[in-house]
Amino acid sequence: MADETPESQRKVAQPTTSGTRVLVIGLIIVSAFAIWAFWLRRRYPDYDAFAQCLAAKQVKMYGLYWCTHCADQKKMFGSSFQYVPYIECGVKGSRQEQPQCVQANVKNFPTWEFPGGSRHEGVLPIKDISERSGCGGLPHF
Repeated sequence: MADETPESQRKVAQPTTSGTRVLVIGLIIVSAFAIWAFWLRRRYPDYDAFAQCLAAKQVKMYGLYWCTHCADQKKMFGSSFQYVPYIECGVKGSRQEQPQCVQANVKNFPTWEFPGGSRHEGVLPIKDISERSGCGGLPHF
């Protein structure tokens, strides 16, 4: 016996329900976020302990809010830069420098000042900052 139901009365399977669609979209979003977070973690490791060691050893970074090299240096630390002793030399709204930077005779930015008064002008790799400061224990990725 063949199915004698007219074509117009047959039920057609619904594609996907809206609940399933929402679940799939949610899984895609969560997966994308996990991949992004993993990538960020690899790019900007957790330097909290290292940056806190710099503070304990009184290592300082002098910088300017509008300085692109300073921004590059800050980016190397990721969110851990909040612990780095940073002296902002720029005066918002002008190209003048803060008096403490002028008194410290800071000429180029960024300038790192290490224990014993030694200085380095320009961007430094994290490894070099570690060697000059004596703060080891960098994460290995």
